Amino acid sequence: MNSTPRKPDWLKVRFPAGPNYARIERLHRQEGLNSVCRSAACPNQGECWSRGTATFMILGADCTRGCTFCNVGRGTPAPPDPFEAAKIARAVAKLGLKHAVLTTVTRDDLADGGAVQFAAVTAAIRQAAPGCRVELLISDLQGSEAALRTIIEAAPDLLGHNLETVPRLYPTVRQGANYDRSLRLLATARQFAPELPTKSGLMLGLGESREELLAVFADLRRVGCAFLTLGQYLSPTRQHHPVARFAPPEEFAELRQIALQFDFRHVEAGPLVRSSYHAEEQFAEAGGDGN
Repeated sequence: MNSTPRKPDWLKVRFPAGPNYARIERLHRQEGLNSVCRSAACPNQGECWSRGTATFMILGADCTRGCTFCNVGRGTPAPPDPFEAAKIARAVAKLGLKHAVLTTVTRDDLADGGAVQFAAVTAAIRQAAPGCRVELLISDLQGSEAALRTIIEAAPDLLGHNLETVPRLYPTVRQGANYDRSLRLLATARQFAPELPTKSGLMLGLGESREELLAVFADLRRVGCAFLTLGQYLSPTRQHHPVARFAPPEEFAELRQIALQFDFRHVEAGPLVRSSYHAEEQFAEAGGDGN
């Protein structure tokens, strides 16, 4: 049973509201879109949607893996929706987004892990909203270099893949994933497209040590990762992996400074930070392309 300690005040967020929130909510319903904002129980949904930004989750709402930290449902996914690319592109255009983030459930049932769908959605956005940057947050694709090349050839502006936690915790937190495989994916992306910036994210509070975190920072820089996000793990339910501790805001600020010493181009760190949190600002502040 999850014995999560009491949530501190700095993790309490306001209930979502506002005209932009209502507009994005309505558009998701009308187009039948999935949002990681809801599926992953993101604490920033109110803020992001009220500001007119959203992260779209492609390839359905059922994941083929059962990571114990994640709120996304596990099940038997439906075949890819052939109209999904057009729906998302239409939504991006209607919302007037300048920076669209696309992520996915893990689709181990698909030979390419969903790479063709990522490419199709990216192409559709390019056509419907030519001025919009496209950031992709992908799964490990089961290590398939062919699938990764398909995604890279779609020419996203930024490619993300989250390590989530330190290697010691993978067997209990990320069943089905492999730390070295994920690092290889990021390294291979840099080999295929040296000009394409890569990004990864880590959660604090799963039971990791400071030394383990710093070792992961070093691993990420070794494979050329340019962007890093650090956020607090929040257990979705009592059946999920328990929160070991809540790191205070000052610890995130300290870790940000330490990570910058590893020469990341941009580090976003804070209790409520998630992979796509302030994604547009992250990209702009970092100056766009680079290592």
